[in-house]
Amino acid sequence: MVAILTILLVYHKYTSREKEPFPDVRFIVNSSTSTALSDFDPNILNREQWQQLGFSERQATTILKYKNMIGGKFMSKEQLKKCYAISEEKFGEMESFILLPEVSAGNNSKEINYFEKKKIMIRGKFNPDHFSINDWIKMGFSKKQAEAILKYKEYLGGSFISKEKFKECFIISPENYGKLEPYLLLPARTPEEFRNLVKNNAPKTKIQHQSFDPNLLSADGWKSLGFSEKQAATIINYRDRNLRGSFKSPEDLQKCFVISAEKFQEMKPYIKFSPNSGKKHETQQQKTDFSKTDLNTISFKQLIEFGMDERGAGSIIGFRKKLGGFVNKQQILSTYNIDQELVQKLIAIAPLDTSGVPKYTLADAPEEWLKNHPYFKYSADKIIYYRISNPDDRKIWKFLKLKPEYEERMRWYIK
Repeated sequence: MVAILTILLVYHKYTSREKEPFPDVRFIVNSSTSTALSDFDPNILNREQWQQLGFSERQATTILKYKNMIGGKFMSKEQLKKCYAISEEKFGEMESFILLPEVSAGNNSKEINYFEKKKIMIRGKFNPDHFSINDWIKMGFSKKQAEAILKYKEYLGGSFISKEKFKECFIISPENYGKLEPYLLLPARTPEEFRNLVKNNAPKTKIQHQSFDPNLLSADGWKSLGFSEKQAATIINYRDRNLRGSFKSPEDLQKCFVISAEKFQEMKPYIKFSPNSGKKHETQQQKTDFSKTDLNTISFKQLIEFGMDERGAGSIIGFRKKLGGFVNKQQILSTYNIDQELVQKLIAIAPLDTSGVPKYTLADAPEEWLKNHPYFKYSADKIIYYRISNPDDRKIWKFLKLKPEYEERMRWYIK
């Protein structure tokens, strides 16, 4: 037996293949590093662009679904932050580059969360014309939604008229309308004789038209043509702000959204432009010499005078206030809600005086300033911590280990 085992061992040793070395195994971790961040509008990003920011395909899809759920548009950073696919850390990394306001404006009906997920409680059949704000709130709508529903009823002339008109209320989602419809004590169809009272609040008396110059009409003049007080104010604002003081042709007047095609055709034969009436208004409007107006002191009214809308002008003033002043003209172009072409023209003309902009060293900068400044607030806690034991700017910069583009922006405000 010993002899046989010995023979078998020798046979196995010389006939078997040499063992191949087992290769080293390396586990490849899917990197989520994003491209170098720059200012971006999250409302225009597609799935691939969200992935370029460092999100997975599934996360990118979730973000787009969330955007659709809230009405198809992010209104503020606060709203974007609520998307569960975006972590606190990731949001903090992106926040300073997001071209959105910090929070939604409280009085802007466009920024109401129309599709807020709340359970609607219906106790029985009801007439929505008789509902107060509290009644809508009890049903499950938010206070802002309830206020908007009542404003829509006022817009229709004080009554929802029909289920068709009620369904058109932009606050009420299709899902909620489906729940409410069987309980509504309203006619199914809108009567043919019904006309939107808001479009024409004037008495149903025939207007005796006379020739008029739209550049010279006051609010009372527009009201005498059959427009409501609010419509008259809108037309004047459109003329003075959007068109910088004057209608150049009947077509300019036709473009004003409160003037219906029917109303324009009614007025068109009577529109007469007086000689130099437009030039007179332009002279009155353009009083500011923008080549001598500092971008760090330019006012809201002056920005409107230059041709910006209220939203863009307000955004520039607000951003400048947060920064403590601009130190580089290109900063203005990163402001959200602006007309880029118009701002390019402004910064090409207007000077920028940076002498009044507060600047500090990292070691001496006030804590409140660090925590509130758009460029420093995400590194504020680290700066405050590092400077306790190392009150030397060079060392603090090394410890921070910032991306070059972040550091460059911050150094604009450092002595």
